[in-house]
Amino acid sequence: MKTALITGASRGIGAAIAQKLAGKYRLVLTGRAEEKLADVKAVCEAKGASVQTVVADLSVPADVETLFAGVDRVDLLVNNAGVGIFGRIAGFSLSDWQRIQRVNVEGAFLCTQAAMKKMAAQGGGRIINISSVVGVKGYAEQAAYGASKHALIGLTKTAIEEGRDANIRVHAVCPGGVATEMVKQSRPDLTDFSAMIQPEDVADAVAYLDSLPPNITVDVIHLRRAASAQTWG
Repeated sequence: MKTALITGASRGIGAAIAQKLAGKYRLVLTGRAEEKLADVKAVCEAKGASVQTVVADLSVPADVETLFAGVDRVDLLVNNAGVGIFGRIAGFSLSDWQRIQRVNVEGAFLCTQAAMKKMAAQGGGRIINISSVVGVKGYAEQAAYGASKHALIGLTKTAIEEGRDANIRVHAVCPGGVATEMVKQSRPDLTDFSAMIQPEDVADAVAYLDSLPPNITVDVIHLRRAASAQTWG
């Protein structure tokens, strides 16, 4: 069975993607919260999936090296891990800026680099990066997070070109506001999240991209809510 490696898989979008792909792939799930990873593993195993969990901080190169050394092949990589710290530029700390870039950009780069090496050797594969509407638009208090998601789209577009001859397909998904804990914590002014994009909607987009034939490529998918809601995107 093919192997899918999903980062940031302990909750939210990553957990929804893992559950969506359960049964189709052998799953390698990574995140920083060991107990939450175990919970997601149990749900996926109940769906018939073979699941391996790896606790890792993807901003640490040695953790990424260990993660990929522990898998024989990677047929699908989903770069979903990310952190969000929000605030206006004038008062934003350099340490918070650097933390976001290390996880959201450098972590995704290191995983993409490691995956592309394995995929080239095995004859191909697919990489799906979870970006955001803030990767294509500007919003107040989103400078660091938005810059990281813009960078992820740039990484995606370059990887598309570099992976083409190795049969590596690369995509990005850019959802608007998704009803995850990170968004809920960043928007205490909101009380109704029912009209927002749900993690399962993003998982459906990932499954769609994964279903595309190898002669078809889609670079970026934008997900927007059809109904109005009190949030960005």
